[in-house]
Amino acid sequence: MEKTHLRKLGLANLKWLHKQSEVKAKKEQDISQALFNDFYWKKAQTIAVTKPLDFEFDTHILLDQGWQEGKQIVMPIAGAKRQLTFHSITPETIFKKSLFGVEEPVAAPEVSAEVIDLVVVPGIVFTLEGFRIGFGGGYYDRFLEQYQGETCSLVFSEQIQENWQVEPFDLPVKRLFIS
Repeated sequence: MEKTHLRKLGLANLKWLHKQSEVKAKKEQDISQALFNDFYWKKAQTIAVTKPLDFEFDTHILLDQGWQEGKQIVMPIAGAKRQLTFHSITPETIFKKSLFGVEEPVAAPEVSAEVIDLVVVPGIVFTLEGFRIGFGGGYYDRFLEQYQGETCSLVFSEQIQENWQVEPFDLPVKRLFIS
């Protein structure tokens, strides 16, 4: 199956799950607890997370837990040449919607990718080996080519699709947390 079709199927699955609010909330709780109990989370001091669209995994629980544990939370801003820069946020940070509809921090200090210990990589479709299909801009693919730290994704079982051809430039995340 081609990626464009899988992306549409994945988005439909996520939007369907969003309507099953109790089921989605339970899955988010299970996945979050697995992440918080994992070595990746425990050892990380600086964690990169995105603000979700309403049908995506609600990462606000990660923000709250991270700040409670004294971790630095950073969020990406999509820039020129499809590059991501990461910016330190606090509970007081102001956000604005990007052209893609994603909330990005305003006037937040930029942080070098080298200090990020763990990147929670978003996606729409995943294989069990950690390969992913995102929204199609290639921002995370470009970032992951250079990034040397730990990566994971928080995945609903409805996002798993094994019947697609991984391309040479596709890079897997190192760990999936699935429910």
